[in-house]
Amino acid sequence: MKIFYAVQATGNGHISRAMELYPYLREYGTVDFFLSGGNSTLSLDVPVKYRSKGMSLYYNCNGGLDYWQIMKGIKPLRIRREIRELPVNEYDLVINDFDYITAAACANRGVPSVQFGHQASFISANTPRPSARNRTGEWILKNYAKASRYIGLHFESYEDFIFTPVVRRDILEAQPEDLGYITVYLPSYCEPQLIRLFEQFSDRRFEIFCGQISKEKKVNNMRLLPVSREAFSTSMIGCHGLITGGGFETPAEALHLGKKILSVPIRSQYEQQCNAAALEKMGVHCLQQVDNNFQATVYNWLQNAPIIKKDYSQSIPQALAHLFAAAPVPVQA
Repeated sequence: MKIFYAVQATGNGHISRAMELYPYLREYGTVDFFLSGGNSTLSLDVPVKYRSKGMSLYYNCNGGLDYWQIMKGIKPLRIRREIRELPVNEYDLVINDFDYITAAACANRGVPSVQFGHQASFISANTPRPSARNRTGEWILKNYAKASRYIGLHFESYEDFIFTPVVRRDILEAQPEDLGYITVYLPSYCEPQLIRLFEQFSDRRFEIFCGQISKEKKVNNMRLLPVSREAFSTSMIGCHGLITGGGFETPAEALHLGKKILSVPIRSQYEQQCNAAALEKMGVHCLQQVDNNFQATVYNWLQNAPIIKKDYSQSIPQALAHLFAAAPVPVQA
């Protein structure tokens, strides 16, 4: 088969998932990747045939969205041209991990596509939402990258088309241990803000991953590290607990490792609010905002947070079996 795989490059989760899936997809045929967006700190180590600046989310340094930067990145004429030129009609199977350009190109040409990934799970009303639903957020999740079929990924299987998360091989094969430090990944905070947040915990050690630095540095009780797959995996495998945003892949990996989690979803990012609702339903501690009580909240979490462990080792074969069970059969020459 000729497979087209669109990867949304806002954040690192979509990229990590694509790299894990690539060896499995190669068993079904050749795979060409389309990388859309420009706000990730990981490189995509697969054959990327098409690239676009796409439309990306950007964050300020205080836990929220940077709306001005987001609007500056939207170029309607460029996006319209890329929709017109993207050759999705030349492929037997189009897999779309939440990219608008690919969805629009398929709609314009009448090409079937599969939305595969975390956002696809929100087609289901059974997928957890926060108590206060956001109409705009709901519309975006359901309409931004519309497809012919949906195969969702989430912390739990809320419907028969929703599978558990794709976890990196090094996490699946790891032997977790507790070396006492706390791993921190809060991408919507910058280095000065992160230092101010965690220097107040003089009796605790932190390994903090920061997208603004390119070289490791030590500041008091904190080890600041640039974002990399290998370093982050090593840190998570050995940590006592994880403080992270309301993303999907990172909490999923921590759940598989059996690490205690404190989730701090990005303000006004509806998908992350939904993820926090799902995590809370599982018993994970979530914090809606960082305020003057942050220190007390963290100490309470360290003292009282439950350890929740999930087995996500069968997610890839189960999800791909479902994907290819109904995939079109290519015409033989």
